[in-house]
Amino acid sequence: MSLTDTPRANRLHIGIFGKRNSGKSSLTNALTGQETALVSDVAGTTTDPVYKAMEVHGIGPCTFIDTAGFDDEGALGGLRVERTLEAAKKTDVALLLFSGADFAQELSWLSRFREEKTPVVAVVNRADGENAAALARRVREEAKLEPVLVSAKTGEGVEALRAAILRAMPADFEAESITGELCAAGELVLLVMPQDIQAPKGRLILPQVQVIRELLDKKCLLSCCTGDTLDAALASLAAPPQLIITDSQLFRLVADKKPPESVLTSFSILMAAYKGDIAFFTESAAVLDRLGESSRVLIAEACTHAPLAEDIGREKIPRMLRARFGQGLSIDFVRGTDFPQDLTPYDLVVHCGACMFNRKYVLSRVAQARAQGVPMTNYGVLIARLTGCEAAAPGLPRA
Repeated sequence: MSLTDTPRANRLHIGIFGKRNSGKSSLTNALTGQETALVSDVAGTTTDPVYKAMEVHGIGPCTFIDTAGFDDEGALGGLRVERTLEAAKKTDVALLLFSGADFAQELSWLSRFREEKTPVVAVVNRADGENAAALARRVREEAKLEPVLVSAKTGEGVEALRAAILRAMPADFEAESITGELCAAGELVLLVMPQDIQAPKGRLILPQVQVIRELLDKKCLLSCCTGDTLDAALASLAAPPQLIITDSQLFRLVADKKPPESVLTSFSILMAAYKGDIAFFTESAAVLDRLGESSRVLIAEACTHAPLAEDIGREKIPRMLRARFGQGLSIDFVRGTDFPQDLTPYDLVVHCGACMFNRKYVLSRVAQARAQGVPMTNYGVLIARLTGCEAAAPGLPRA
């Protein structure tokens, strides 16, 4: 994909972290070659994280995140630190600026990143300062990292920092394909794509666009239809498709009409496998055998759009759940980056395909649910289970 076509969720997220007035914004501008972030000598200038999409040679499409200082103070400062913590969950590679002003706090953040298995590049900014060499030695000795000395003012060390980011990139970053082993070059794939009120005229939703692009890259043969033209589409094919990808809401319809030799999955399940932990989502769906009218469910949507009539997360899935388990079933909703720290009040978390989130952020939510012993599944996995449909997913054995 080109720079303008690559969604933020598919870009490498490079977060820049440090104390207030440590030069994070200046470093962001030096790395991007643009005045992306506001620079000032006043501590606390950066409030909300600033996201800048870029194309960096050797790295490819990426997003730089300039964050507020993690030493911010007061009520407002506490809110800024919360935003910084949220940005850390999305970070694939962390640039941690060591200023030496509070080395213990900087080491504490290093420990946080290591616990979350986030690669860290140590940076000593203002490399032309008189204390830079001494601080670099301290980073080597106490942080056990080889720091990159950078001067955002002169540009010294910027290229070395870009090289360090490239070395720190997770080896498996976006390595897996969306459709995985479910189809191969030369095989026919049928996409069932309903265009309802949730997909405005003249537009495809993001998962459809991403799947189509990957299938073209894999040299698969594509055929597309909507639910009401499925019969005609199947009749027009010379042979059954290897794979049928449907909107999850049409699982039962498509399952009843598909050729027995065709593999069935959904866009939501494909995104769940691509962005999250499909094995955990599938295992968690077993809790549906134990839910009752007194149970409590959390539905989490990545998108922040205003829900329209017959919204899948706000209306259709709750209706399906209450039809199965009773009208007394308690259901809460969250959107975007809103997500409870404590999930233990819930018997199940149901997450969307998360096409708007990067994989690191989705996996941080999965890790949170695992740590708290709360089952977490996905829209598509849930609907397949509730409707009794057999659906395939990349990386999982087929029944």
